[in-house]
Amino acid sequence: MTVSPSKWVAVARSGTVGRKPVAFSIDGTPLVIFRLDDKLHCLLDRCPHRSTPLSGGRLVSGSLECPYHGWRFNGAGHCTAVPGHVGSLPRYRVPARPICEHGGLVYVATGRDPGEPYLTSLSGTHTAVLFAESAVRSTLAEVAENILDATHTHYIHKGVLRGLSDRRYTVSVTVSGGDGWVEARYEGEPRQEGLVSRLFEGERSVSIGRFIAPGIAEVEFWGRSGPSLVTTFHLRQHSPDEVRGIGILAGPAEGGLGFIKGLFLYPLFRLAVAQDRAILSAAHDRRKLFPEQKQVVGPLDVMRQHIDAILAGKRPSVADAPVTLTMEL
Repeated sequence: MTVSPSKWVAVARSGTVGRKPVAFSIDGTPLVIFRLDDKLHCLLDRCPHRSTPLSGGRLVSGSLECPYHGWRFNGAGHCTAVPGHVGSLPRYRVPARPICEHGGLVYVATGRDPGEPYLTSLSGTHTAVLFAESAVRSTLAEVAENILDATHTHYIHKGVLRGLSDRRYTVSVTVSGGDGWVEARYEGEPRQEGLVSRLFEGERSVSIGRFIAPGIAEVEFWGRSGPSLVTTFHLRQHSPDEVRGIGILAGPAEGGLGFIKGLFLYPLFRLAVAQDRAILSAAHDRRKLFPEQKQVVGPLDVMRQHIDAILAGKRPSVADAPVTLTMEL
């Protein structure tokens, strides 16, 4: 597949955004989304009058009304009413951001000419898709690395993603990337032997972990005939201490059988997310107790330095010199 960084951030599921304003944050910037005449709008969540959160207001006569003094703003952010004022309206405006819907998710743009939003690498009419939302005390880099890290699954997800035995396979890992993305390709593991693999995956040919800016972490599991399961997480730093995300579980529709498999797989997917949330939150709390202590990057942390580079706006080193190593999984 062709990989390129995205300029969209998934912030909500389409079905959760109606006529009631919805507040959220991207990297600490408060924003509000709402629908007017079935069209989505996104504004900075701050009234220019007294800095009141507009998300606490209501939709009135085609505008979002501030709950403090009743000033109203349309979907483009232009002031449409100042109750009690006589004469021409002053040209007050709230900054607006591009917003769209794609594949059941609501996206907000982070730059100009954003192009098409990224949903998941396995998409189309022959795909079964399920969604899950989550929040965790952590940072985006920590959460993304956790999703893409194969070595912690023997301990955190024992029995769910990995088997109960200590058996391991010798695996070849190739790490490559480009501007705004990095991926690790694992070959040599026939399957993971946990409940998920035993019930839903079958024989595996390769697995791929991928990070795409600004916050997409994706894992693909391939069988002999193509992708058998893909998990895609759209992550965003909601606040300095919290990451929020929308997870997508996708697989071949198989004439409807894929949806049935998904219903049985979904609870295990949520269980794995909960297990990761617990360990990530515990680690985050401990880092705050020892802020002067720098974390070690181990020899099997094949993605972390490249994720950090991408989030810092730099080109990952493997973009120019891919790396291949061997590990046991």
